[in-house]
Amino acid sequence: MKARQARQAIRFVGDFVVPTAMFYVLRAAGVGLYLTLVLSAVLPAGFAVVRWLRSRETDGLAVYMLSMLVLSALVSVISGSPRFLLAREGWLTGVTGAWFIASVWATRPLAFLYTRPMLEGRRRMADIPGDWDELWEQLPGFRRIWRVGSVLWGVALLADSVVRVIMAYTLPVDSVPALGTLLYVATSVVLIVITNVYYAVSGLYFSGSRLYDPLREAGLLPQRQQAA
Repeated sequence: MKARQARQAIRFVGDFVVPTAMFYVLRAAGVGLYLTLVLSAVLPAGFAVVRWLRSRETDGLAVYMLSMLVLSALVSVISGSPRFLLAREGWLTGVTGAWFIASVWATRPLAFLYTRPMLEGRRRMADIPGDWDELWEQLPGFRRIWRVGSVLWGVALLADSVVRVIMAYTLPVDSVPALGTLLYVATSVVLIVITNVYYAVSGLYFSGSRLYDPLREAGLLPQRQQAA
């Protein structure tokens, strides 16, 4: 668990903190705005390539995000628009939000896929029998949780996207990267709180909740104690 948290912290620093710091260091050194923006975009793309080469796994979202970074950089080169490059994260975030919503109709929603490594088999859900594929097949409420969760993330990311694009085209260009990083932190914190509250209210973390009644009926969990 600690190792995974460390990797997530390192990924956040590499993808967001370092590029933002790099932007301001280069600007302070007198590097032009457009070149600074391009270099700041290339860095997180390089981190994504390194992660892919190490894992040798096709992470659909990571590959897609990388391709969008390259595409947006190419379009910016053609158009010569620094503000378009500043808005790049907004467009990518919007597409990702739409993808979360569209995944509701996929075999497994994105919220399921990205939450599973963090929760399956952990102490919070250790007393719930079966792996998540089995729970998906057996529990209608379990499927609904991840579909609703994907919609929550999708809507929030779309709203985040709108704010990022507005910031990119209306605020002073030197202030946008730092504000974009702060927005990322704020959006993430709000989403994590809201979705975890929803998961708790839906009974995901509690084996005694009604969500797991089909497992009780199958004899896989003890029956709830009836009130006297």
